[in-house]
Amino acid sequence: MKLLRKYIFGPLGTGLLIVIPIYLALLLLLKGMKSLGALVRPLANLLPEWLPAENVLSLLLILIVCLLIGLSMRTAAGRAARSRIEKSLFERIPGYALIRSLTQRMAGTSQETAWKPALAEIEDALVPAFIIEEIDDERLAVFVPSVPTPLAGAVYIISRDRVHPVDVPFTQAASAVARWGSGSKELVAAMSPGVGAQSK
Repeated sequence: MKLLRKYIFGPLGTGLLIVIPIYLALLLLLKGMKSLGALVRPLANLLPEWLPAENVLSLLLILIVCLLIGLSMRTAAGRAARSRIEKSLFERIPGYALIRSLTQRMAGTSQETAWKPALAEIEDALVPAFIIEEIDDERLAVFVPSVPTPLAGAVYIISRDRVHPVDVPFTQAASAVARWGSGSKELVAAMSPGVGAQSK
Protein backbone atom coordinates (compact mmCIF):
# COMPACT_ATOMS: atom_id res chain seq x y z
CA MET A 1 0.00 0.00 0.00
CA LYS A 2 2.89 2.34 0.78
CA LEU A 3 4.40 1.70 -2.68
CA LEU A 4 1.03 2.32 -4.32
CA ARG A 5 0.71 5.63 -2.47
CA LYS A 6 4.24 6.66 -3.39
CA TYR A 7 4.35 5.62 -7.06
CA ILE A 8 0.67 5.69 -8.12
CA PHE A 9 -1.57 7.84 -5.92
CA GLY A 10 1.00 10.59 -5.31
CA PRO A 11 1.88 11.19 -8.98
CA LEU A 12 -1.81 10.78 -9.91
CA GLY A 13 -2.81 13.51 -7.45
CA THR A 14 -0.08 15.79 -8.77
CA GLY A 15 -1.20 15.22 -12.35
CA LEU A 16 -4.83 15.93 -11.48
CA LEU A 17 -3.92 19.21 -9.78
CA ILE A 18 -2.21 20.30 -13.00
CA VAL A 19 -4.61 18.88 -15.61
CA ILE A 20 -7.99 19.74 -14.04
CA PRO A 21 -7.49 23.55 -13.83
CA ILE A 22 -6.13 23.61 -17.40
CA TYR A 23 -9.05 21.51 -18.65
CA LEU A 24 -11.63 23.69 -16.87
CA ALA A 25 -10.00 26.87 -18.19
CA LEU A 26 -10.07 25.55 -21.78
CA LEU A 27 -13.66 24.38 -21.34
CA LEU A 28 -14.75 27.82 -20.11
CA LEU A 29 -12.82 29.49 -22.95
CA LEU A 30 -14.53 27.36 -25.62
CA LYS A 31 -17.92 27.87 -23.97
CA GLY A 32 -17.36 31.63 -23.91
CA MET A 33 -16.30 31.67 -27.57
CA LYS A 34 -19.43 29.74 -28.54
CA SER A 35 -21.65 32.15 -26.57
CA LEU A 36 -20.08 35.18 -28.25
CA GLY A 37 -20.38 33.71 -31.74
CA ALA A 38 -23.75 35.35 -32.43
CA LEU A 39 -22.49 38.70 -31.16
CA VAL A 40 -19.47 38.87 -33.48
CA ARG A 41 -21.10 37.17 -36.48
CA PRO A 42 -22.13 40.42 -38.26
CA LEU A 43 -18.54 41.68 -38.10
CA ALA A 44 -17.16 38.25 -39.04
CA ASN A 45 -19.27 38.24 -42.21
CA LEU A 46 -17.34 41.28 -43.44
CA LEU A 47 -14.04 39.40 -43.35
CA PRO A 48 -12.72 36.89 -45.95
CA GLU A 49 -14.40 33.47 -45.91
CA TRP A 50 -11.07 31.60 -45.65
CA LEU A 51 -10.46 33.22 -42.25
CA PRO A 52 -12.22 31.59 -39.23
CA ALA A 53 -13.28 35.10 -38.30
CA GLU A 54 -16.06 34.16 -35.89
CA ASN A 55 -13.72 32.07 -33.71
CA VAL A 56 -10.87 34.59 -33.95
CA LEU A 57 -13.07 37.55 -33.01
CA SER A 58 -14.72 35.62 -30.17
CA LEU A 59 -11.31 34.67 -28.75
CA LEU A 60 -10.05 38.24 -29.17
CA LEU A 61 -13.10 39.62 -27.37
CA ILE A 62 -12.64 37.20 -24.46
CA LEU A 63 -8.96 38.13 -24.17
CA ILE A 64 -9.84 41.84 -24.15
CA VAL A 65 -12.41 41.26 -21.39
CA CYS A 66 -9.85 39.27 -19.39
CA LEU A 67 -7.30 42.06 -19.87
CA LEU A 68 -9.76 44.70 -18.67
CA ILE A 69 -10.70 42.61 -15.64
CA GLY A 70 -7.02 42.04 -14.86
CA LEU A 71 -6.29 45.76 -15.07
CA SER A 72 -9.29 46.59 -12.88
CA MET A 73 -8.07 44.12 -10.24
CA ARG A 74 -4.94 46.28 -9.83
CA THR A 75 -6.99 49.21 -8.56
CA ALA A 76 -7.94 49.61 -4.88
CA ALA A 77 -11.64 49.07 -5.66
CA GLY A 78 -10.82 46.01 -7.77
CA ARG A 79 -8.69 44.45 -5.03
CA ALA A 80 -11.45 45.02 -2.48
CA ALA A 81 -14.06 43.47 -4.79
CA ARG A 82 -11.81 40.47 -5.51
CA SER A 83 -11.24 39.94 -1.81
CA ARG A 84 -14.99 39.95 -1.12
CA ILE A 85 -15.71 37.56 -3.99
CA GLU A 86 -12.94 35.16 -2.94
CA LYS A 87 -14.10 35.05 0.68
CA SER A 88 -17.79 34.64 -0.14
CA LEU A 89 -17.51 32.26 -3.10
CA PHE A 90 -14.17 30.91 -4.33
CA GLU A 91 -12.60 29.99 -0.98
CA ARG A 92 -15.53 27.61 -0.39
CA ILE A 93 -14.45 25.59 -3.42
CA PRO A 94 -12.19 22.71 -2.30
CA GLY A 95 -8.62 23.19 -3.49
CA TYR A 96 -9.11 26.79 -4.67
CA ALA A 97 -6.84 28.33 -2.01
CA LEU A 98 -4.13 25.75 -2.74
CA ILE A 99 -4.24 26.29 -6.51
CA ARG A 100 -4.31 30.09 -6.10
CA SER A 101 -1.33 30.06 -3.76
CA LEU A 102 0.66 27.70 -5.99
CA THR A 103 -0.18 29.70 -9.11
CA GLN A 104 0.95 32.95 -7.46
CA ARG A 105 4.14 31.28 -6.25
CA MET A 106 4.92 29.93 -9.71
CA ALA A 107 4.27 33.35 -11.22
CA GLY A 108 6.46 34.99 -8.58
CA THR A 109 3.70 37.40 -7.52
CA SER A 110 2.71 35.96 -4.15
CA GLN A 111 3.10 38.15 -1.07
CA GLU A 112 2.04 35.34 1.27
CA THR A 113 4.34 33.29 3.48
CA ALA A 114 2.55 30.10 2.39
CA TRP A 115 4.62 27.77 0.20
CA LYS A 116 7.83 29.68 0.89
CA PRO A 117 10.79 27.36 0.09
CA ALA A 118 12.84 26.23 3.07
CA LEU A 119 15.13 23.54 4.39
CA ALA A 120 13.79 21.86 7.53
CA GLU A 121 15.74 19.92 10.13
CA ILE A 122 14.07 16.51 10.27
CA GLU A 123 15.91 14.10 12.57
CA ASP A 124 19.62 14.54 11.69
CA ALA A 125 19.14 15.85 8.16
CA LEU A 126 18.09 18.91 6.19
CA VAL A 127 15.16 18.23 3.87
CA PRO A 128 13.53 20.45 1.21
CA ALA A 129 10.28 21.86 2.55
CA PHE A 130 7.73 24.63 2.11
CA ILE A 131 6.48 26.87 4.92
CA ILE A 132 2.68 26.57 4.93
CA GLU A 133 1.48 28.39 8.03
CA GLU A 134 2.56 30.03 11.25
CA ILE A 135 1.09 28.08 14.17
CA ASP A 136 2.26 30.37 16.97
CA ASP A 137 5.38 32.25 18.06
CA GLU A 138 7.34 29.01 18.43
CA ARG A 139 6.11 26.65 15.71
CA LEU A 140 5.47 26.46 11.98
CA ALA A 141 3.57 24.05 9.78
CA VAL A 142 5.84 22.89 6.95
CA PHE A 143 5.12 20.63 4.02
CA VAL A 144 7.87 18.16 3.17
CA PRO A 145 7.39 16.87 -0.40
CA SER A 146 8.21 13.33 -1.44
CA VAL A 147 10.57 12.75 -4.36
CA PRO A 148 9.85 13.17 -7.24
CA THR A 149 6.34 14.60 -6.73
CA PRO A 150 6.50 18.10 -5.17
CA LEU A 151 2.75 18.16 -4.38
CA ALA A 152 2.70 14.89 -2.43
CA GLY A 153 4.33 14.45 0.95
CA ALA A 154 3.83 15.03 4.67
CA VAL A 155 3.08 17.96 6.96
CA TYR A 156 5.22 18.62 10.04
CA ILE A 157 4.64 21.05 12.88
CA ILE A 158 8.11 21.93 14.13
CA SER A 159 9.90 24.70 15.98
CA ARG A 160 10.87 27.82 14.05
CA ASP A 161 14.59 27.46 14.71
CA ARG A 162 14.57 24.18 12.77
CA VAL A 163 13.15 25.83 9.65
CA HIS A 164 15.61 27.65 7.39
CA PRO A 165 14.00 29.79 4.63
CA VAL A 166 15.67 29.50 1.23
CA ASP A 167 15.94 32.60 -0.93
CA VAL A 168 15.04 30.94 -4.25
CA PRO A 169 11.85 30.97 -6.36
CA PHE A 170 9.20 28.36 -5.63
CA THR A 171 9.72 26.81 -9.06
CA GLN A 172 13.43 26.25 -8.41
CA ALA A 173 12.78 24.50 -5.10
CA ALA A 174 10.02 22.34 -6.63
CA SER A 175 12.31 21.51 -9.56
CA ALA A 176 15.02 20.24 -7.19
CA VAL A 177 12.49 17.86 -5.64
CA ALA A 178 11.21 16.72 -9.05
CA ARG A 179 14.80 16.05 -10.22
CA TRP A 180 15.58 13.71 -7.31
CA GLY A 181 17.57 16.36 -5.42
CA SER A 182 19.59 17.72 -8.33
CA GLY A 183 20.02 21.42 -7.58
CA SER A 184 20.16 21.02 -3.80
CA LYS A 185 23.55 22.75 -3.76
CA GLU A 186 21.86 26.03 -4.73
CA LEU A 187 19.20 25.53 -2.03
CA VAL A 188 21.82 25.06 0.68
CA ALA A 189 23.80 28.07 -0.57
CA ALA A 190 20.65 30.25 -0.32
CA MET A 191 19.69 28.97 3.15
CA SER A 192 18.95 31.51 5.90
CA PRO A 193 19.13 30.97 9.69
CA GLY A 194 16.13 29.38 11.38
CA VAL A 195 12.96 31.49 11.39
CA GLY A 196 13.14 31.58 15.17
CA ALA A 197 16.74 32.79 15.07
CA GLN A 198 15.80 35.54 12.59
CA SER A 199 13.12 36.95 14.86
CA LYS A 200 15.39 37.20 17.88
